Amino acid sequence: MRQKYVCAAWFGLHFLLIISFSCRETLGLIARGLTIFPSSFKSFAQKAETVADAVLGQHLAASNAVRQALATYLHIAGIETGYSYFAPNVPGSYKLVFELHYPDGRVEYELPSVSSAAAGLRIAGLLDQIARTRYDTLRQHLVKMMTQPIWREHPEVKMIRAVFGSINLPSINEFEHGKRESYDFLYSYDFSLREAPPEPEPR
Repeated sequence: MRQKYVCAAWFGLHFLLIISFSCRETLGLIARGLTIFPSSFKSFAQKAETVADAVLGQHLAASNAVRQALATYLHIAGIETGYSYFAPNVPGSYKLVFELHYPDGRVEYELPSVSSAAAGLRIAGLLDQIARTRYDTLRQHLVKMMTQPIWREHPEVKMIRAVFGSINLPSINEFEHGKRESYDFLYSYDFSLREAPPEPEPR
């Protein structure tokens, strides 16, 4: 009998986590205005997303044992992925630009290079995942991994600054009146071969 109660409790916790995570992902899309819901829903979605974050332990310190246990279980069970319901991974509009600083003071700019259209879609999906990553250390590591090919192509570079931002696309009416896309700065990271990358600039 006791085993039945334990199984029932585990079953309830497991599905509570599934519902909380899927709701948080959906509410996050609504809060950022990425769905057909009117803008009046944004405020409610932001508050509800905060509640879902609390259930998932996101308000606890990163070193908290409960938060670490929940994160471990979410990853092992695969709960933290697979809730992008709206079409097959249509990413947001984000851009990553590399500033290449040479020892003589020259500065050049590079974009992530791809060898095919399929690779371009994967890069777009990866940029979307970086933007949605809530852990700065993980976000910095992902950006650093994308910097490695640039180092190989330009070994003489002294420092690379990776600048990550979002692309704001104009509405049809704005486009017809001459307005074009604009960019919002989100994060930047400096990487050097001789020293560990510093903390990112605040948003």
